[in-house]
Amino acid sequence: MSGIRAQQKEKTRRQLIDAALGQLSAERSFSSLSLREVAKEAGLAPTSFYRHFTDMDELGLTLVDEAGLTLRQLMRQARQRIEKGGSVIQISVHTFMEFIESNGNIFRLLLRERSGTSEQFRAAVNREIRYFTMELCDYLEKANKLDREVAYLQADAAVTIVFSAGADALDSNKSECEGLALRTIQQLRFIARGAVELSVRQKNQL
Repeated sequence: MSGIRAQQKEKTRRQLIDAALGQLSAERSFSSLSLREVAKEAGLAPTSFYRHFTDMDELGLTLVDEAGLTLRQLMRQARQRIEKGGSVIQISVHTFMEFIESNGNIFRLLLRERSGTSEQFRAAVNREIRYFTMELCDYLEKANKLDREVAYLQADAAVTIVFSAGADALDSNKSECEGLALRTIQQLRFIARGAVELSVRQKNQL
């Protein structure tokens, strides 16, 4: 019986998370949502909300954590696709753009809360972006045999460029998104070439 209760509790918690995400849009930020609205959208009584989250802030932080995890899992899948052949940068950018198209609300949440008024939310988003950057850094260091510092510089620059392109993609049509993807691929290739040259130069100086 306890197992069934646990499943039901997780299902209800998921309903609240999905209800909050479903109400986010270009016009509505998380801070504009009320507890009652989220509970109503989930088909639950407001009192049920408190069985899963202390308050809206805790729900918001859960959404940020989930957004970061979703994005990291997606890029891990992209790297698995790369192992079967294909351009690392091209596959990664197209995977990221597919994520924006399918999960616009999740990405909007990350962008908004990164520069929002809540210090707690800003710290949570920056932590997720740091995880994302470090995973990419680890990959570049091993795959391209780069110096650790150079791999981090490349990863940090790549994440900055890709997130900026993602923000533009949110308000772009399909044709504009394709152009954005091509431009981003070119920019990342420039950075990758520079990273290899810098790494070689540093090794030659040793």
